[in-house]
Amino acid sequence: MIWLYRILFLPLLIVTLPYYLKRMFKRGGYIRDFHHRFGLIGSPGPKNPQVKRIWLQAVSVGEVQAISSLLEALEARDDVEVILTTTTSTAYKIARERYSKITLRTGTFPLDFWPFSVLAWRQLQPDLCLLMEGELWPEHIHQAHRRGVPIMLINARLSNRSFSRYKKASWIAKGLLRKLDKLLASSQYDLDRYLAVGANPATSTVTGNIKFDVAQGPNLSEEEKAALKAELGFAKDDLVLLGSSTWDGEEAMLIDTLQQALLRDLPCRLLLCPRHSERRKAIIALCKAAGLSWHLRTDAKQAPDNTRIYIADTTGELKRLTQICDLAFVGKSLAPNKGGQTPIEAAAAGKAVVYGPDMSNFGPICRSLKDAQAALQVSDKDQAEQTLLDLLEHTNKRAALANKAAQWHTQNQGATQRTLESIDLG
Repeated sequence: MIWLYRILFLPLLIVTLPYYLKRMFKRGGYIRDFHHRFGLIGSPGPKNPQVKRIWLQAVSVGEVQAISSLLEALEARDDVEVILTTTTSTAYKIARERYSKITLRTGTFPLDFWPFSVLAWRQLQPDLCLLMEGELWPEHIHQAHRRGVPIMLINARLSNRSFSRYKKASWIAKGLLRKLDKLLASSQYDLDRYLAVGANPATSTVTGNIKFDVAQGPNLSEEEKAALKAELGFAKDDLVLLGSSTWDGEEAMLIDTLQQALLRDLPCRLLLCPRHSERRKAIIALCKAAGLSWHLRTDAKQAPDNTRIYIADTTGELKRLTQICDLAFVGKSLAPNKGGQTPIEAAAAGKAVVYGPDMSNFGPICRSLKDAQAALQVSDKDQAEQTLLDLLEHTNKRAALANKAAQWHTQNQGATQRTLESIDLG
């Protein structure tokens, strides 16, 4: 199978290259250490036979943020060193900023093509490889298997899209999954899916979702919250509706909701944190069309007083900004968007959480939230607006939902320790 993959890799890369080049140009930041993508990551130095070298791959921002508790636990050991690679430019930027002091090396993951992968492996020389969530790179897995280096999929989850693809090519999926030394699933639901497409039941288990263990950052005092709200141009007693990692179409719904709230004389403000900051021009156009005052964070952190809509077009600030909201709508969940962004951060902050009908990327998490009555799911744009307005109007409903969300988050912690025990570092 690996030779078929190698033969098909270049033609497929050429076909998809225009799409990826367009995305790279649009989002920017990909030039930094671009040679890493050809396997030229560089040697991190001589190996200590008493220290286990771990190569941890986390694709994008969500995964890079999720591994903080795991990296901190590994960094506390004197018999482990970690090389961290990522795929997206934003994730790489965050990895350098947050983890450069506690990792041996940070880099970008090489293209999964034979010569590039071999180069990276020769330079990094890991003793153990960890892949996050759904990272099944055939060449990377093959290189680990050929060298006798254990390779594990941790915090494993399987989206509807990936599950459908694997079912259609089950022989390929099984071939990849059976090369893994261990599969540590984030939920029983995900484990069942992996087993259905060929994972080895003898080496697969549920350890939970390590995203529950991510520190939400220092909790802001009431004075600090008031200061942050003032920085956004909001008054201390204003109700703050948060658009958390929003996608196209969702900002329009939230602006409509804000307008309706203002017509009901609610002291409401809107804090938008778009998933992709390059969409700022489209969002500004929506604000102008609505006739509401707005401010862009990349222009200046301090906004004028009485700003109605604050657009936080920055990276890495969502957790802190979430602490000042009263109600959060989780993005990528309203049509035509699919899959959803994580609701964990808002729930962990003890906020009332609302999201749209398609949260398939976080299916088990959302089912758990629903069972705990700790979040509300809406079916479409109209129901989203009505639900958000109802919660903005009724403090008791918001408070009940927020309390249950915080309790749900606390009850689901502990996955990091279970993961470490399953990895068995000796």
